[in-house]
Amino acid sequence: MKKRTLLIIFSIVIVSCTNKSKKDLETETIVEVNKEVFPIELEKVFDKHGSVNTWRKAQTLSFNKGEEIHTADLHSRKTVINTPNYSLGFDGKDVWLDEVEKGVYKGNPTFYYNLYFYFYAMPFVLADDGIIYKKVNDLVFEGRKYPGYKISYKTNIGSSPDDNYKVYFNPKTYQMEWLAYTVTFTSKESNNDYHLIKYNKWEDVDGFLLPKEITWYKMDEKGMPTKPEKSATEFTLPLVSKGKLADSFFEKIVE
Repeated sequence: MKKRTLLIIFSIVIVSCTNKSKKDLETETIVEVNKEVFPIELEKVFDKHGSVNTWRKAQTLSFNKGEEIHTADLHSRKTVINTPNYSLGFDGKDVWLDEVEKGVYKGNPTFYYNLYFYFYAMPFVLADDGIIYKKVNDLVFEGRKYPGYKISYKTNIGSSPDDNYKVYFNPKTYQMEWLAYTVTFTSKESNNDYHLIKYNKWEDVDGFLLPKEITWYKMDEKGMPTKPEKSATEFTLPLVSKGKLADSFFEKIVE
C-alpha cells in the first residue's frame, strides 16, 4: 500500500509537470455519433466545458473525493483509486483490489472503480463512441427549464450498455446543470428507475470546466427534482494532463 501511495504521488508530480498551464416524450429524431458529429445543442455544451477536440488530446485525469485519489487514463479507461486502507483499479483487463487488512473494503470493486470517473468527467464521457442521442422534455426546477438529451448505447458498448443517461443544461450558457442516470450493473436489464444529480459548482481545470460539487436529489412522480437526498459530494485537487502514465501504474502491486 505504501508503494502504491508513493507511486501515485510521484506519478501525479510527473503528470503535473507535463501540463501546459416518469416518462418523457421523446420528440426528436435519433442522432447517432459519427466522427465527432453531435446534436448542435450538445456540441455547444461540450464547447462550454472546454470542447471535445481538446479533451481528446488529454491523457490523464486525476481528482480526489474525500480520502480517495482517483486516477484514470482517458483513452484506455484504466483506473486506480487509492486510499490509506485499500487500493482498487482496472488494469485494462481485470478489476483488482488490494487491502491493508482483508475485508476493510465493503463495496463491489467492479461496480465502483469507474463510477465517480463517469460523474466527474461529465459531460465529456457523453461523447464516447457508440452513443445514441435523443431529445427529451425539459427538466423543471424552481421555475427554470433545462433542455435535455437522453444518452443510450449501442449493443455491447461498455460494461453496462443498458445504462441510460439524461443530461440537462442551461439554455443560455449551455453549462451542464443536471444528470439523470439508471443503474443496470446488477440486473443487466434496461429500466426507467432514474437517479438525479445536480451539478452545483464547476471549476476551471486547465481550460476545462469540471465539477467541484454535486448533489443527489429526490424526485417527484413526474421525475422532477424536489430537494437534496443527501449532503453534497466535493471534489478536490483536480488534474488534467497530456502526460501519459505507464501501464504498470494501473496494475496491482505484488509485494
